[in-house]
Amino acid sequence: MKLVLETRNINKHFYKPKDFHVLKDISFGIQPGEFTSIVGKSGCGKSTLLYILSTMDTEYTGELYLNDQLITGKSNEELSRIRNRHIGFVFQFHYLLAEFSVLENVMLPAKKLAEKSLKEIEHDAHEKLKMLHIGHLAQQRASRISGGEKQRVAIARALINNPTILMGDEPTGNLDSHNSENVFNIFKNLAQEKGLSLLVVTHDNDFAKRTDRIIEMEDGSILK
Repeated sequence: MKLVLETRNINKHFYKPKDFHVLKDISFGIQPGEFTSIVGKSGCGKSTLLYILSTMDTEYTGELYLNDQLITGKSNEELSRIRNRHIGFVFQFHYLLAEFSVLENVMLPAKKLAEKSLKEIEHDAHEKLKMLHIGHLAQQRASRISGGEKQRVAIARALINNPTILMGDEPTGNLDSHNSENVFNIFKNLAQEKGLSLLVVTHDNDFAKRTDRIIEMEDGSILK
C-alpha cells in the first residue's frame, strides 16, 4: 500500500548555544486513513518533528516523502504550494483572524491556492462548516464565537483544500473535556468516513489511546 507520508532517517541538530541532537534517526510511515498520535514528555522532539513533517522546517538530514514523492530539498516556494495543497494543520491556538467572518477565515487557504473560483471556494467553505455542525456560524465574526467553535472553524480551514493528511499540534490543548471529545470525534470520523490520514502530537493520553496507532518518543528517538 502506498504511504501518504514517510520519513527515512531524519536527524536534526540545534547548534546554538551548543550542539544538541534533537531528532535521532526517525523513520516511519503513515498509511491512508490512519489516525496516528505522537506522544512523549515535553522536550522529547515531538513538535520539532511535526514542523519538519509539515515542511515548515527544512533544516534536517534524511528524507521526507509525501504521496511517494521526495520533498526534501525542494525550494521554499514549491514547499509552500505542497503544504497548502496537501497538508492541513491544526494548532493548539486557532489563529483565526478576529475581524474576519468565520466563512472568510475558512476560505483563506483556498484563495491562496487559487485553483478554484471564489464562488466554488465559498461553496466548499459552507460545506466544510456544515460537516462540522457550525454552518450557522458562517457570517459571525471569528471574535464572537466560543473557544470550542473556534477550534472547529480552524479544522474547517485546515480541510478546505481537501488535504492528503491533517496534522495537529496539541489541537485539544486549550479545550475543556467536552470540546476535546468533540475534536477527537471529528478527527475519528474524518479518518473512518473520508479516509483522511491524521497525525496528532498530544499530551492527552486518553486522546492518544483511542487513535489507531501511538508513536512514542523519548529524547529525540522513537521508542515503538
